[in-house]
Amino acid sequence: MMDNKKSKPEKINVHETGTSKPVIEINNLKKYFGKQEVLKNISLKLYSGENLVVLGKSGSGKSVLIKCIVGLLNTDGGTINVFDKNVSSLKRKELGELRQKIGFLFQSGALYDSMSVKENMEFALRRIKNNLTEKEIETKVNEVLENVGLKDALNKMPSQLSGGMRKRISLARTIVVDPQIMLYDEPTTGLDPVTSGEISLLINEVQKKYKTSSIIITHDIKCAGITSDRMIMLKDGEVYEEGDLKSFENSSDPVIESFFK
Repeated sequence: MMDNKKSKPEKINVHETGTSKPVIEINNLKKYFGKQEVLKNISLKLYSGENLVVLGKSGSGKSVLIKCIVGLLNTDGGTINVFDKNVSSLKRKELGELRQKIGFLFQSGALYDSMSVKENMEFALRRIKNNLTEKEIETKVNEVLENVGLKDALNKMPSQLSGGMRKRISLARTIVVDPQIMLYDEPTTGLDPVTSGEISLLINEVQKKYKTSSIIITHDIKCAGITSDRMIMLKDGEVYEEGDLKSFENSSDPVIESFFK
C-alpha cells in the first residue's frame, strides 16, 4: 500500500538537469468562447516524470487548458503536441489511441453511480485493455485499490463512499489502465484539509510508482506545495509566472502574494 503519511520526498527538477524531454508541448494556444478569449497565446511544456502545477483563480482558463490537451475542446489557434503528435490534426481513431495514454481525473470524480467500485474499475480495464483475462483483471483491480488504500471498498457503491474515498477510487480507476500522463482537475476541491493533504501525497506516490508525468490544475496552495516540481500561474488566460515553490513563496509581486501570503 502506498504510504500517504510520508512527507514529500525531495525531487529533481528534470527540465533543468537536461535529463528529460517534453511529453506535452504547447505553443501559442488560443481558445475562444464566443467573443471571449479564454486562453491567450499559452505556451508551456510538461517534461517526462515531472509534476507541473498550474495555478490560477477561477476563470483563469486552467480547466479549459487541460480539456484542450485531450481534445475535449477544439482550439482556435496554436498547437498542442502530446508525445510529438499534434492533437488537433489527429483523426478520431488516432485521438482515441492517444487518450488511452492519458489519465484524466475530473473534479467530480465521474464514477458511475450504478456500478460498484469493482465494476467501475473493471469497466475501465475492459474498455482499454481488452486482451486481459478475468484473472488478470481481478489481480490488477485489487493491486491498484490496495495502492490507494481502499481494497476493502471493492464491493461498495459510490453512494457509500466519503468524498475522500470517492476521490481515491476515481484516481484508482484512472491509473488502473497504466496511463503515462495524468491530468488532475482540482483534485482536492470539496475535501477537508486533512483529506486534501492525503490526496496530494497520493498524487506524489502515483508519480513515483507509476512513473507518470502530470499536470495538476489547482488553486489549493497546500496541494501545489506538496505535489509540484514546477509551477505555472495563469492570469486572465495567459501565463503570468513560472518557477518553483520557493520562487513563488519569495515573490513580492502582489498577484502572486495574494495566493501565497
